[in-house]
Amino acid sequence: MQEKHIKIKDLPVFERPDEKLIKYGADKLSDAELLAIIIRTGSFKERSVEVAMKLLTIHSESSGLLGLFRLSLPELTKVNGIGTVKALQILAVAELTKRMAKACTTDSLYFQTPEAIADYYMQDMRNLEVEKVILVLLNSKSKLIKEMDISLGTVNSSLLSPREIFIEALKYKAVHIILVHNHPSGDPNPSNADLQITKRIEEVGSLLGIKLMDHVIIGDNKYISLKKKGIL
Repeated sequence: MQEKHIKIKDLPVFERPDEKLIKYGADKLSDAELLAIIIRTGSFKERSVEVAMKLLTIHSESSGLLGLFRLSLPELTKVNGIGTVKALQILAVAELTKRMAKACTTDSLYFQTPEAIADYYMQDMRNLEVEKVILVLLNSKSKLIKEMDISLGTVNSSLLSPREIFIEALKYKAVHIILVHNHPSGDPNPSNADLQITKRIEEVGSLLGIKLMDHVIIGDNKYISLKKKGIL
């Protein structure tokens, strides 16, 4: 016998998230109800809202919307009622949410403190499984010109090329640069390699008149600024 999935339209009107959104506005819906509108159908035994609640509680250490950001495609499709198409939709919405949040702040974004840098990159980088290094290019007022990935390494290391960094800095006429990278272990303390490459890039930048303002290392919801530690 073919399973019948419980759809939003099968629910009583007063329980339908889309009807509540139309009547009261999106801000009056819970996280689970908003997610249920994207999911549309539930499983054989559960409504879409109940499936959404399961998704929001998979990661007990980081439940809710923050936990949703951490879900992978295999984790999503393990949940009854979530197939590949729905999982891809959820991943796309999560990524769009991050990009929209960044877009809203970019025009007025000034990287003048380690806190501002860490806040901007924390959610993107804290859960990465490999090391990634981001080059941040700034003008004379420390306003963001451009950001770019310059290295993607293994779990334990990443390779940085000072030549590549300063080619990009000169190309976009940056006055200051910042390096941001993550430690997949969750521990942001700098390694000897981190310290060595930081000093090398600082020295090359001094020769070119492009100052390395900071090197921020992202851990699991914590960070270390090499400038704040007195290394720069």
